[in-house]
This record gives sequence, structure tokens and C-alpha cells, in this order.
Amino acid sequence: MAQIIVTINGRSFRMACDDGEEDRLTALAKRFDGCIDSLRGSFGEIGDLRLTVMAGIMVTDELTERERRIKALEEEIASLRDARSAALNRVEQTETLVAERVTAAAERIEALADGLGRSGRTEDD
Repeated sequence: MAQIIVTINGRSFRMACDDGEEDRLTALAKRFDGCIDSLRGSFGEIGDLRLTVMAGIMVTDELTERERRIKALEEEIASLRDARSAALNRVEQTETLVAERVTAAAERIEALADGLGRSGRTEDD
């Protein structure tokens, strides 16, 4: 396990993380610290604990909104997949119908050709 020091709201914290996750944890801490700085800019010095709680709620709100958007996008993707599947089925049915009609037309043409061939023959043939 790796150990790193992160600074949040001007205070240093020793954190443990899996080996190789140090940069990720450092970036997350910096992002959270940025939320606290943003709130401090908006509300001034209202207390470390209150700023930290507000930043936590703000981050949770962003996460919840993104989860909602992801769910909506997943539902849209599922709907589009269903529509694509239905369209492919319609295309397949149309292709089958067209092939059947072309075959029927070809059979009628052959029958007409055979009929014309027989009626065009004389008894001398």
C-alpha cells in the first residue's frame, strides 16, 4: 500500500491507496480542495467543517446529476437499439417480400414467354 500526503483546505492528510493510484488520489484531493476554495470565495470564512460539509454535498450533487444523466443516456441507447432492431427486421421483411414478388413476376414472364412460344409455332415447325 502506498502512502501519500494530500492538502485539503490548507490541512495536510496522510492517505493510503493502492500502489499506482497515487496520482489519481492526489488529483481527486486537489479537485475536492478546489470545491472548498470555490465555496470559500462565495461564502467567505464560515468554518472549516462547514466548508468541508458543503463541498461534500456539492460533489455529491454533481455525482447524482451525472448518474441521472448516465441513466437517461443508457435508456436512450436502449431505445435506439430497439428502434434499430425493429428497422432491421422491417428491412429483412421488405427484402423477403420483394424477392417473393420478383420470383412471382419472373414465373409469370416465363409462363407468358412459353405461351407466346407455343402460339407462334406453325404446324410446319
